[in-house]
Amino acid sequence: MSKSLLFLLDGMALAYRSHYAFINSNLQNSEGIPTGPIMGFANTLEKLLDEHEPSHIAVVWDTDAPTFRHKMDEDYKANRPPQPEELTVGIPLIKEMLDYYGIENIEQDGFEADDIIGTIADRANAEDVDVFLVTPDKDFMQLVHDHITMYKPDNQEGGFNLIDREGVKDYFGVYPEKVIDVLAILGDKSDNIPGVKGIGKKGAPKLINKYGTLEAAIEDAPNMSSKRHREGLQEYEEEALHAKEMVTIKTDVPNTINWEDLDWDGAHDEELGEFFKRMEFRRLTKQYLGEEIERSMDKKSEPADENQGDLFVSDDEGSSSSLDHYEEEEVKYQLIDTAEELKDLVAELQGSGTLCFDTETDGIDPIENDLVGISLSVEQGTAYYVPVNVEGGIDLDEARSLLEPLFTNEESLKVAHNFKFDYMMLRRAGLDVKGQAFDTMIAGYLLDADQKLKMDKLTQKYLNYETIEITELIGEGRKQKTMDELDPSEITVYACEDADITLQLYKVLSEALAEDDLTEIAETLEFPLMEVLAKMELDGILVDRSMLEDFSGTLREDLLEIEEKIYEKAGTEFNINSPKQLGEVLFDRMGLPPGKKTKTGQYSTAESVLKKLAADYEMPDLILEYRALKKLKSTYVDALPKLINEETGRIHTDFNQTIAATGRLTSSNPNLQNIPIRTKRGREIRKAFVAPEGMQLLSADYSQVELRVIASMSGDENMIEAFKNDEDIHSRTAKEIFDLESIDNVTSDHRRKAKEVNFGIPYGVSAYGLANRLGISNDEGKKMIDQYFERFPGILEYINETKEFAKEHGYVKTLMGRRRYIPQINAGNWNVRSYAERTAINMPIQGTAADIIKQAMIDIQRYLEEHQLETNMLLQVHDELIFEVPDQECDTTPAKLKELMEAAYELSCPLKVDMGLADDWLEAH
Repeated sequence: MSKSLLFLLDGMALAYRSHYAFINSNLQNSEGIPTGPIMGFANTLEKLLDEHEPSHIAVVWDTDAPTFRHKMDEDYKANRPPQPEELTVGIPLIKEMLDYYGIENIEQDGFEADDIIGTIADRANAEDVDVFLVTPDKDFMQLVHDHITMYKPDNQEGGFNLIDREGVKDYFGVYPEKVIDVLAILGDKSDNIPGVKGIGKKGAPKLINKYGTLEAAIEDAPNMSSKRHREGLQEYEEEALHAKEMVTIKTDVPNTINWEDLDWDGAHDEELGEFFKRMEFRRLTKQYLGEEIERSMDKKSEPADENQGDLFVSDDEGSSSSLDHYEEEEVKYQLIDTAEELKDLVAELQGSGTLCFDTETDGIDPIENDLVGISLSVEQGTAYYVPVNVEGGIDLDEARSLLEPLFTNEESLKVAHNFKFDYMMLRRAGLDVKGQAFDTMIAGYLLDADQKLKMDKLTQKYLNYETIEITELIGEGRKQKTMDELDPSEITVYACEDADITLQLYKVLSEALAEDDLTEIAETLEFPLMEVLAKMELDGILVDRSMLEDFSGTLREDLLEIEEKIYEKAGTEFNINSPKQLGEVLFDRMGLPPGKKTKTGQYSTAESVLKKLAADYEMPDLILEYRALKKLKSTYVDALPKLINEETGRIHTDFNQTIAATGRLTSSNPNLQNIPIRTKRGREIRKAFVAPEGMQLLSADYSQVELRVIASMSGDENMIEAFKNDEDIHSRTAKEIFDLESIDNVTSDHRRKAKEVNFGIPYGVSAYGLANRLGISNDEGKKMIDQYFERFPGILEYINETKEFAKEHGYVKTLMGRRRYIPQINAGNWNVRSYAERTAINMPIQGTAADIIKQAMIDIQRYLEEHQLETNMLLQVHDELIFEVPDQECDTTPAKLKELMEAAYELSCPLKVDMGLADDWLEAH
C-alpha cells in the first residue's frame, strides 16, 4: 500500500493571494462575477494536484466568529481592512468549486484555520503520515516536524518552495520548536500583535539561540551588554509574553475531523467543468469538458498569464534588512516651530529651483480633514517640518503668510507624492501652489502602470531604501492616534523623511521618464491634469437629497408590490433573498425545470439561470426585477444621501489617475462613473444630480470617440470618409459588409449586427465570439469578419502592425505617447499570447481616447480661468464631461466648450461632441 500524503491548504490566505495576484486584471465573467480569486485558487490547486497527487486533502477556512484569541485581546486583528468585495463574492464560489473537486472544506467557529490545520497535522504526524501545509503564512513554520513540511508560494518562479526543518532554520535562524519565541519578539503587525521594539529579524533569533526561550532571555535581560536588547526586553516583557501566547498555534482543537476521513478520489469532472464554463475559464473548461468556450470582449475572464495565480506577493515584501533606512547622523532633519525660524527658512529656500513638499493631516479625506503640518526639502538629506494648527506649532494664518512666496513662486518646480492630495489640503488651508508640478506617484504609474505606487514601495524599488512606517508614530488598531494628537517633535523625522525621499525619487523617476520618452505626456497632460481634478473634487456636484428619499420610497413600494406577486405565484411566503429557499420554491414547489444541483444539493438561482427560465416563465422574470430594484435601492438610492457633504450639500468624488492601465480616469468614494444608464429606473438616479439656482448643468459627450480614434490610427479611407461625411458609422459599416447599394437599404437588424462588428473586431473578437453575440453560425461570423476586413483593410493592417510592434518592443503606445508594457506578448502558450495581443490592440485605442478627454479638460480649465468665467467643470464620466453653467453664460460658453473639446487633438477624422443643457443630469444627457 502506498504511503499516505496529506495536504492541508490555508484557504483564506490562498484566497487573498489569488485575489492580489489578479487585482490589476479586473477579471469577471459575463454575469459580472469577479473571477480573479477563483482563477488564482484553481490554478494553485491544479498545480498541487498534478505535481503531488495527494491521497488526502482538505482546505481549511477561518470563520467570521470571534476566536479564543479575540477573547484574550480585543485589539487582535483590529486594524485589518474590510474584506475586498471580490473575495466576499469569490470565497463561496471557491468553496463550491472545491466541492466539485471532491475536496473537503473545513471550518470551526472559535478557532482559526491555523489551529485546525495544526491539530489535524499533529495527529497525522504522530501516525507517520507525510503532511504538507500549503500556505504563505510564516507562522506555520512552528508546526514543521519530521513528517510535516510546509509548501510556501514562490514569489518569483511560481509554484511552491518546500520548507522542512532546515528551511525553517534558513528563514528564521532557528529550528521550528523555537519559532514561537522568535515570533513573540518580532510581533505581528498584520494581526496587531506588538512585539519587542528595537529587536528585529537578526537580533531575535540570536537571542533565542543563546538563551533557548523567550522567558530565559527576559530573565537575563538586566545583564545584557546590548542596550537595545536589555531595555527592549525589560520594557516590553509583558507584550512579548502575551505575543507568545497569541502566536502559538493550537494542536488540540476539539471535535476536529480525522485525517483518514479526508481521502481524495479525484474531481467530479463534469460538474467541475460546468463550473469552469460558467466562470468562463477557457483552459480549465476544455480540460474538464473537452469544450471550447469564447468570452465576450467587454468582459475579462482570463488573465494575461494562465498561471498567474501561482505568483504571490511576499509576506515580507520590502522588509529586507539589506535596505537602507533612516540614520540620524546622515541627514539634517529640523523642526521649524516658530515664526522667526520659518521666516529665515523661507528666505533661505526662496531661490531654489525645486521645492519638494508633503503635508501631514488629521485624516485622509482632503475635503473633511485638516492640515497639521508641512515638510519641505530642496536638497538630498536635508528637510524641514513646519507644524501648524496644533499645540506647539505656528499659527496657520501666520505660517500661510510666510510660506506664500515659496509656494506661489512660478519659477520653481513643485514636487510631491500624490500631489493632488497635498495640493487640495494646502488650498483648503488658503495656500495656493503655483508653478510646474511633478508627482512621483504618477511618474511611477507612467513608467509601469502595474507596479505598486505607494511611496514606500517605489522607494524600495528605485532607491533601495526602507522608510519609517507611520504606525511607528500613531500606532494601530483601536488605540491608533491621529497626527494632531502627537507633539510636533514626534512627527519631525517621519515628515522630513517623506519630503527628502520624495525629492530623491523625483530625481530618479524624472530621468526614467526621459529615457522612455514619457516626459512630454507627463509634463503636458498628467501633471497639469492634477490641479484640474483637484478643483473638480473640491467643487463637487449638488445632489437633491429629497429626490433620492422620495425615489427610495417609490422603490420600496414597488418592491413590496413585486414581493406580493412573487408570494402569490409561489403560493407561500419565503425569503426571496435566500438562494436555498428560492431554489426550493422555483424547482420543488413550482416545478420549473432546474439546472444541475450543487454537491450540497442546493439549486442554482444565479442570474444566468433565471434569465434562461424567464423566456418561458413569469416567476423568474419577477425575481430578476426584484433583484434589480433591490440593488438599485441599496447600492445607489439609499447610499448616495449618506455621501453628501453636510457643509456643501454636494458629493465630492475622488478622481484617480493611476488605477486604469489604459490611462482612463476612474472615480471612487463614490464611483460616479458607475451611475446606472442602461435601464429607465437606473437613469432616474441622474435626476438627483442638479444645478444650483441660477445655473444649468451642461453635458458634453464625445460621440463614438474610440471608433474615430481607430479610424485615424489605422488610416482606413472608407471609415475616415464616413466620419468626415458625418454618416452613421454603424449604418455605413452595414452597407459595406452586407454589400448593400446604399445606406438607405440598411435595416435595423443590419445596423445592430454592424454595431457588434464595429465594437468587436478592432478589439480582436473571434468568429466564434461574434457568432455568439449575434446568434449566428460560426461560418457566418467568419464571413462577416472577412467582409469587414475586405471593406476596411486599414483596420486589419493596424491590428497586424500593432501586434508586431508590441512583439518587437514589448509595449504599445497611444498617439500622445503613453505606454503600456505587455510582457506576455511573446508567450509560447496560445491563450496567454492571444490575451496579450488583444490588450496590445485595445490599449492604444482606449488610451488615446482617454488622453484626448484629459487634454480637453486641461484646455477647458485654462480657458475658464483666463476668461474669468463662473462655469465649473464638475465630473468626468467615461467620454462625458459635466459642467455647472451660470444662466448668463448659457448662450456663449457651451459653444466654446464644444469647440475646445473637438479641437483637443487633431485626428484624421473629426471629433464630435453632443451637448445638452438642463436643470439635472438626466435631462442634460
